[in-house]
Amino acid sequence: MIALSHYDVIRSPVITEKSTAASEHNKVIFKVAPSATKSDIKAAVEALFKVKVTAVNTLVRKGKNRRFRGIAGRTGDTKRAIVTLAEGQSIDVTTGL
Repeated sequence: MIALSHYDVIRSPVITEKSTAASEHNKVIFKVAPSATKSDIKAAVEALFKVKVTAVNTLVRKGKNRRFRGIAGRTGDTKRAIVTLAEGQSIDVTTGL
């Protein structure tokens, strides 16, 4: 398997009402590479944002069937990671890297 760099592992932050509510509990949600493991995600977040990660939970959101101009298609599956930070740590996802 090809080793991913930290920038390849973390694709983008998820900014929704639910992720904003989770940030009050020291949790940050990211879209990640489908092949990324929990240890890859933990190492990438700690290296890029200089924070201490206590837990990483992952989930795969399945794609949906869509129609565009009468042509049936399917959106891709996306993998997300819910990263729990240590007490007192925080990441401001709105500013970027």
